[in-house]
Amino acid sequence: MRSLSNIIFLDVDGVLNSKFWDNEHQREISEGKYVDIEKVSLLGSLVKRTGAKIILHSGWRFWFDKSMKPLRPEAAFFADAMKSEGIQFAGVTPDLTTEEIRKTKKFSLVKADEILLWLEENSYDNWVVLDDLELNNIEIGKHQVKTDAEVGLTVMDVERAVTILAGRQKLIDVSDI
Repeated sequence: MRSLSNIIFLDVDGVLNSKFWDNEHQREISEGKYVDIEKVSLLGSLVKRTGAKIILHSGWRFWFDKSMKPLRPEAAFFADAMKSEGIQFAGVTPDLTTEEIRKTKKFSLVKADEILLWLEENSYDNWVVLDDLELNNIEIGKHQVKTDAEVGLTVMDVERAVTILAGRQKLIDVSDI
């Protein structure tokens, strides 16, 4: 197994778009442009600063084939936006969803397990999770930058991710809680 070095587990909705952005960009959304280019640019700065590889752990991963070729116009726009920032996908998390989870869109029920399984099966140095959802796992929580779905990825979120990827974050001792 080769080491991928720093890893960013990337969610899309609530990270690279936001409820605020959605409200202000109905035309773009109607054209299948569901990601905020400014948020993708922020992600690009994080990738450039840390040399991190992107592992897609969003439901958006189902909009790509096994070789990460987009299957839908929304995914093509997303992939092009990422490419314009010099970002490529290094892979996706395993799919542990059930029909029930897909139907109800309750992906948060398995996201932590999918990330942990990926970590178990791959080599890496440091990792961070960018997601707006509570993933209900202490180990994941130590590495998560929980974005605000109202605003998406911010400069402060990027700085926190840089700190986590540098291994300098103060891990919360459960006994302190």
